[in-house]
Amino acid sequence: MAKKLSKNQVRQRRHVRVRRKVSGTPECPRLNVFRSLSHIYAQVIDDTTGKTLVSASTLEADLKSEVEFGGNVAAAKAVGKRIAEKALEAGIKDVVFDRGGYPYHGRVQALADAAREAGLNF
Repeated sequence: MAKKLSKNQVRQRRHVRVRRKVSGTPECPRLNVFRSLSHIYAQVIDDTTGKTLVSASTLEADLKSEVEFGGNVAAAKAVGKRIAEKALEAGIKDVVFDRGGYPYHGRVQALADAAREAGLNF
């Protein structure tokens, strides 16, 4: 009899499948999203060197004061805007989006839309 997988294990398997196809290069790094119940995190990663180029999350001091709770759509929009600003400052305009195995709606979609509006192309 097959062992029942948790929701997070199913997400991690989906993420592995996506990561086989999605990879960041120095010209077009990967915008990765991780969400927990209380916070949301975004990183722009160059997979050829394995380095995080820029990152943003609801745990940053200036964002913490801006949003009252880190686990909602408003916080995701703020993180999306902040990651786009930091990426543009670092000279990164084009990225490939990695939703981390999460469905593309709610907080993940809000982060992506805010990053697009702030100037990132993906």
